[in-house]
Amino acid sequence: MIDLSGRVALVTGAGQGVGVGIAAILARQGAKVAVNDLFADRAGETASRVGGLAVPFDVTDFDAVRAGIARIESELGAVDILVNNAGIPAAGFPQVDFKDSDPDLWHRFVDLNLYGVMHCTHATLSGMCERGWGRVITVASDAGRVGAAIRVSLYGASKAAAIGLMKHVAYEVGPMGVTWNALSLGVMTGVPEAMARANAIPRLGQPAEVGYMAAFLASDEAAWITGQVIPVNGGAVI
Repeated sequence: MIDLSGRVALVTGAGQGVGVGIAAILARQGAKVAVNDLFADRAGETASRVGGLAVPFDVTDFDAVRAGIARIESELGAVDILVNNAGIPAAGFPQVDFKDSDPDLWHRFVDLNLYGVMHCTHATLSGMCERGWGRVITVASDAGRVGAAIRVSLYGASKAAAIGLMKHVAYEVGPMGVTWNALSLGVMTGVPEAMARANAIPRLGQPAEVGYMAAFLASDEAAWITGQVIPVNGGAVI
């Protein structure tokens, strides 16, 4: 059984959806969980549910990120496990052809799906390396691995950028006992069920199912897995 006792985990964007499932599973496996969300009420609700600490802040604001992590360190201890889950969900933006898109919309995707990851990882990575143990997990998307005719190029580009960052930094920090992997999600609960019909497992994914994979990657047992993009998608082959 995976045992995360004694570890401190920060899950960003955990006030709803997949983040709730990840926070719940990490807590169930023994981790002390800091629950981040942009909205304090959502962070508080999840924290109460999992027995964690609510730490609301905007991941696109580097100063706010550092202040939030300083609070976690003061109340729970140094962050051992970072789950970069905050981001614009696939169902939460207008689908538009790139040629018809506006640069203001580009910033929305890059600021949250890439810079949010960079801010939180940069703020925690040095401490992990100094202690000789750390786990970074980024929640990405199948849209960041492959192209698709569904008009989500901006979303896919920002997720692909986060995956590219992970692959390179994994080499930098691997010798210091720190791993970084990404989860490539398929269609999750909250979108029409019909979108999952072509999957090998023809149903939508559940937040807890992402949480189980995150818990494994956060464990000692996954110490030799890094720089990988792991599909959690019901066998989708898009």
